Amino acid sequence: MEKGIILGAGESGVGTAILARQKGVDVMVSDFGYIAEQYKTELDAYGISWEEGGHSDSLLDNASWVVKSPGIPRTAPIIQRVEALGIPILSEIEYAGRFYQGKSICITGSNGKTTTTSLIYHILSKAGLNVGVGGNIGMSFARQVAQKEFDWFVLELSSFQLEDMIDFKADISILLNITPDHLDRYEYQIEKYADAKFRVIQNQKSEDLFIYFEEDSMITKRSADFTSITSVPFSLSQSYKKQGVSILNGVLHAELDQHVFEIDTKALPLKGAHNGCNMMAATLASLRVGLSNEEIAQGLESFQAVEHRLELCRELEGVRYINDSKATNVDATKFALDAFDQDIIWIVGGTDKGNDYSVLEKMVQEKVKAIICLGVDNHKIIEAFEKCGIPMVETNTMQSAVEAAYSHTTTDSIVLLSPCCASFDLFKSYIDRGNQFKNCVKQL
Repeated sequence: MEKGIILGAGESGVGTAILARQKGVDVMVSDFGYIAEQYKTELDAYGISWEEGGHSDSLLDNASWVVKSPGIPRTAPIIQRVEALGIPILSEIEYAGRFYQGKSICITGSNGKTTTTSLIYHILSKAGLNVGVGGNIGMSFARQVAQKEFDWFVLELSSFQLEDMIDFKADISILLNITPDHLDRYEYQIEKYADAKFRVIQNQKSEDLFIYFEEDSMITKRSADFTSITSVPFSLSQSYKKQGVSILNGVLHAELDQHVFEIDTKALPLKGAHNGCNMMAATLASLRVGLSNEEIAQGLESFQAVEHRLELCRELEGVRYINDSKATNVDATKFALDAFDQDIIWIVGGTDKGNDYSVLEKMVQEKVKAIICLGVDNHKIIEAFEKCGIPMVETNTMQSAVEAAYSHTTTDSIVLLSPCCASFDLFKSYIDRGNQFKNCVKQL
């Protein structure tokens, strides 16, 4: 009997276990930490064995394959054991893809993944298509493959999820951008991080579509990697004929497969250059799926911003409080700072991932009125910006950070939580961090 081992009992791991059990696999879930009660209950209901607080010595005996949580690095001792035994390591996406019969749209990039994924899903579902959404967002791909058949699936894929994809193929792939992120995972070498991102196009054929941002030098300098597949660019500065999409003078203009689509972006709810890129990529994907101009326009016009991404929480005494907790790298925060013209009180900090804050220095000097550091160790942020000559406050709870930010506000200023960093020093996740911010803001 086939034996599968799942390392990590979060949504991804539990979803994979449910799918494997459905397919008649003898499956075991093992977590080095502790498993949430809701997942224990669910595993028990499916009759799936599990262990927590470490990996047993006999765990890998006779294992056919291992699916590991995206968060477990290759350097982890348990993965070293798996590799030494020659057991195949798969991602949840790879495993679930072996049973998925529909078509897929796969989105990756350092920034904008969640918004673009959610936008494409919104456009397709509003048009009446039988479409699912998952990957690095919402319920796991594996769980949904076990529960329902879809014609299309929109997948947000992190570099971690892409690392262990082998045969899975996207019908439409999107690479939004490549900027320094998670470098601690990739030996502080951005080329290795880029290698993981480019796995989104692996196995694609000429009839498939690759959508990419032509103004990203990290993508275009590797153009030889995608010459054998159909690739279509999007741009904020140049126009295209026949194949491509741009936004010039406030008009989004797209051409693909002899289909032309155009819309005035002033009427659309998503604002800012970064959201322009997200909308252009989503438009190209929607055209390839075969939606009409009216269906695409309706989807773009009715979409609402993603939670924890430049989310307006409250306006108090003329001050707007913005939750951008999902900004876990420098480039994401750069977009956030660029989105506002008012004075900004910036809440920043967390688990540093090899960030180079120097690229923000000019923008901070021009726009930021005060910096509120929120983290266990804030020294790198302080060293990066103390030369700017603006007030800096150290905090280690969300409540103290919000109160410190409030004390520096004046009418028409912005309090912006855009951390630049991972959340795991003080919070369970970026979602927990964002929710705590919103709760503290409500209490002001």
